[in-house]
Amino acid sequence: MAGKLAAAQGYGILLVTANVGSLFEDPENLQKTWLREFYQTIQSHKPHFLALHCQEVGGKNYEASMSHVGSFVKELLSSDALKEYNRARVYLDEDYKSKEHFTALGSFYFIHETLKNIQQFDFNAKTFEKVVGRETCSETLESRSTLEKAKFPKDYYPQCKWSRKGFIRTRWALADCTFDLVNIHLFHDASNLVAWEKSPSVYSTTRQMALGFVLDRITDQRYEKVPFFIFGDFNFRLDSKQVIESLCSTATMQTVRTAKTNEVDKLIFRESDNDKKVVLQLEKKLFNYVNQDVFRENNGTSLLEFDKELSSFKDRLIEMEISFPPSYPYSEDSNQGKEYMNTRCPAWCDRILMSPSARDLFLKGGVAKGGRTYSVKPLCEKITDAHALTHTSFAQAYTESPNSVSRAAQPQSRRPLLALNLQFSTLCDP
Repeated sequence: MAGKLAAAQGYGILLVTANVGSLFEDPENLQKTWLREFYQTIQSHKPHFLALHCQEVGGKNYEASMSHVGSFVKELLSSDALKEYNRARVYLDEDYKSKEHFTALGSFYFIHETLKNIQQFDFNAKTFEKVVGRETCSETLESRSTLEKAKFPKDYYPQCKWSRKGFIRTRWALADCTFDLVNIHLFHDASNLVAWEKSPSVYSTTRQMALGFVLDRITDQRYEKVPFFIFGDFNFRLDSKQVIESLCSTATMQTVRTAKTNEVDKLIFRESDNDKKVVLQLEKKLFNYVNQDVFRENNGTSLLEFDKELSSFKDRLIEMEISFPPSYPYSEDSNQGKEYMNTRCPAWCDRILMSPSARDLFLKGGVAKGGRTYSVKPLCEKITDAHALTHTSFAQAYTESPNSVSRAAQPQSRRPLLALNLQFSTLCDP
């Protein structure tokens, strides 16, 4: 690997995001499968700089499973796939007893031995320092000067408890290129019924407020403004009211209320004819639509018109064209690898975004010649391995270049791993 990397022009950066909540519920089986596929992605792209942003580190039941995080990190650092990455910075927010600060975010950065000129920013000293050796930090991240971390304010949680949501920011200098990498986890839709009530939903409004909070923080006057990549679990959803009205345009709606409180318990949409066939049944945690193919045909692109949560930030954030199906919520049954669970309306929750200046950074570097395009393709293959109770999936975002690498098929999961492969060539040298 080292020879190939040294011979390449410029250097490659691989950005990866994954909600890993399920990995710690079955570390013996699921974690091994996930790591195997992650290592294959590294070996396929051979990046000089690798950034992995994880959400829900320690799992959903973090008090019981946070103890598994240490072995997960140890496995990563000792793996053959990363043995030529002689410098690493690992930041783990695993202090769940600190309710005011806990975000369960994990940011992993690996630097290949052939990349000589790399520095990390000290936010207190406002200077860059050389990156040497491997370090893992998991305590009092708030006091670490090489990162900025924040949990969203408590008043940002009007519909749910004060949960583990926030961001971690680091800054890097590779030769003449300086950029920020931001790990983020935004709020989910707690109830399908509440999300359906109005357009945009209260959850969408709260996510926009939280994302605006992060963007304002990373572009304020405290530090020099630099290009940034922000990637993680944004929990972006389709506009529920509008997408349901579209999917059930010819159906009639029946409202079922609870006997005690008279609150809406479920909504049932039936065809006007065809024996009143149920098209959609909607409950707090149920989205049972009659035809899942609509979310898979042409990668679900007919539904992108309802993917609107980024529209408020069109002048501040760039996203390359989506050409993969909704990334959530894939079934956790290994025999239904391409099926969605009937808990939520499928949506593109996991995203890789960038500032306009970040897009210019790699375009000016000679990437994507011949139209300067890049696309996102799903790498889906059902796991038949008995060890895989939950599927894992890699949706590969890559820049089209004359030396594009091959992309092997990967298994599918309910929370896929997204990767953005950037090749900086003429702008910077390693």
